[in-house]
Amino acid sequence: MSNRRDYYDILGVSRTANKDEIKAAYRKLAFQYHPDRNKSPDAEEKFKEISEAYAVLSDDEKRRLYDQFGHAGISGRYTQEDIFGGVDFDSLFRDFGFGPFGSIFDIFFGGRRPRGPVRGRDLETEVTVTLEEAATGIEREVTIPRIEMCDTCHGTGARPGTSPKTCPKCQGSGRVQYGRSSGFGRFFQIVTCDRCGGRGTIIESPCQECRGTGQVRRTRKIRVRIPPGVDTGSYLRLAGEGEAGGRSAPPGDLMIAIRVRPHSILRRDENDLYCEVPISVIQATLGADIEVPTLGSKALLKIPPGTQPDTIFRLKGKGMPVLNGYGRGDQLVKVVVRIPTRLSPRQRQLLGELAKEMGEEAERESKGFFRR
Repeated sequence: MSNRRDYYDILGVSRTANKDEIKAAYRKLAFQYHPDRNKSPDAEEKFKEISEAYAVLSDDEKRRLYDQFGHAGISGRYTQEDIFGGVDFDSLFRDFGFGPFGSIFDIFFGGRRPRGPVRGRDLETEVTVTLEEAATGIEREVTIPRIEMCDTCHGTGARPGTSPKTCPKCQGSGRVQYGRSSGFGRFFQIVTCDRCGGRGTIIESPCQECRGTGQVRRTRKIRVRIPPGVDTGSYLRLAGEGEAGGRSAPPGDLMIAIRVRPHSILRRDENDLYCEVPISVIQATLGADIEVPTLGSKALLKIPPGTQPDTIFRLKGKGMPVLNGYGRGDQLVKVVVRIPTRLSPRQRQLLGELAKEMGEEAERESKGFFRR
């Protein structure tokens, strides 16, 4: 997979770089060339190259052999699967927002996973709540189909009353060593045991429930506590509620994606809420006390005399609660003055009298609108 470039040059670090410097350099380059993010034609090969360099230089023994013998010291001792098998790529990439790293091992090995226990796959589902439920918090039950450890054999894969046997070929190590000679002397190549598949054990009498895999597929109902203040795009992580891992490996997590259904009246912006309330010309002119819809109730809003159209009032603390924090946002109320479109003769007469009283009729006739 490597094109024999120097591993230190690939990561851009000195030969005296410590593990933290090597890790920081790799994370920077991996974020740049990760196949989930970079779709350029050469990104995948570049990503393989920097990952191989990191896998070698982050391991003390592999780095010692590389420093002493170069690439020959690595290829003569390790297979590609052995190089990558000891690196916890999941923890390196989890905070990048990329998917599970198992898909990247498909790039390295064509679908073959490196030897060793593999953490269970993360699962994801979605829960839809109303704005009121998002404000108060709620419990929901989600149904999740997932792979679990077999209860009959407790994950061993062996029929109850029996147990897995130590592999006679690798003696339980999961790897087999072969010696060979080269120009550098005698080297040993360690490969995954083909008898046990790297597990170190073989099952002579498989469990009938799981057919020797140690895992079964089941559907579980899980209760989820959705905290107050969630918004569309929020995620809840339930540790250990994903799929079961390989033998002795931890399970994955369950990710709950939250979607908040739009409200018929209230519009949300982070922790603040917005709404529009119609008032009449009389209410705007003389002032009034009106009821305003809020989450789960109503509030009394005092409209002062002479309120202009589109004035915005603030109701403190009537917004959404702060997620995983303290306090609440506000509710902003915009008053929309409704102008009557149909008037009775009497109403027209009264408005005309009001206009004369305020001098608007004479002013309109003498100066016009723009001069006023």
